[in-house]
Amino acid sequence: MTMLTGDQIPIFRYKTLLIGLKSEIRGVRLTNKARTCYSIIKSEFGLKGSKQRVLEQYEEILSEMGIL
Repeated sequence: MTMLTGDQIPIFRYKTLLIGLKSEIRGVRLTNKARTCYSIIKSEFGLKGSKQRVLEQYEEILSEMGIL
């Protein structure tokens, strides 16, 4: 089992949000009652547009951060 520490935790969260958004585009939600990954990403990064457009912008941001 691998343990995440320090700077690894936000990176894991960003990647999980990315996977969640890709799933939502395909029509699958990760949760039933909680906010969608789409809404979390939009609010945290100030992005606007359709799910596909937000995905493109988010991938660009993660790439600039050196995560992708």
